[in-house]
Amino acid sequence: MPSPSACCSVLELRQYTLHPGQREALLSLFERAFVESQEAAGMHLIGQFRDEDRPDRFVWLRGFRDMASRRDALSAFYGGPVWKEHRNAANATMVDSDNVLLLRPVRPDTGLVHPGTPRPPPGAVARPDSRVEVTLCYLKAPADEALTASFKQHVRPVLEELGATPRALFQTESAENTFPALPVRRGEHVFAWLTVFPDAGHHREHLRRRAASKAWAEPLQPWLSAPLEHLTLSPTARSELR
Repeated sequence: MPSPSACCSVLELRQYTLHPGQREALLSLFERAFVESQEAAGMHLIGQFRDEDRPDRFVWLRGFRDMASRRDALSAFYGGPVWKEHRNAANATMVDSDNVLLLRPVRPDTGLVHPGTPRPPPGAVARPDSRVEVTLCYLKAPADEALTASFKQHVRPVLEELGATPRALFQTESAENTFPALPVRRGEHVFAWLTVFPDAGHHREHLRRRAASKAWAEPLQPWLSAPLEHLTLSPTARSELR
């Protein structure tokens, strides 16, 4: 099995705000036309999600071997026939597609393992029961060894006790955007982790226990510039991450 760094040393966390009522239309088009075509261009579609707290938000993750291959893959896809055929229909569903964080694993062993769960075939409609939570920590400065050590020593053990063992750990990729036709958020420093719960009930129980244990986040406070942000995500039928 390839190491996480061999597959996805660079990730995009993409959050699209859509016109009201357009999420299902975009998801149908995306899972029919944009999964295999993007992977054929050299990127990896990690997961597609409905944001459970924002009905007009579509969230997805895609990965690249490195920044150079990101440039080549995006150039191939957005200059290719599939995007040209469907871009008007896709763009018509969107209010904003520029909410994009460029991330990398904190270390090679904190990335997402690939291959992951086999992706259901085109035409699949059954949604998995699982829930994915992404926690975003906005920092005063780039993540450093002191922060990662504090997370490992003080935060991760409590999350594990609360039934939320992190699956992956990321930080901002500060390299220059190699495909400027697609903007990414700049001037921000993010430390993030991703957790997968078997179903909504397990996630709700975690939230209940987490609310009763507010001290779990205290070790992070010296580094934070803003409150933590939690994304609660429901994987789509064809999401690999589930």
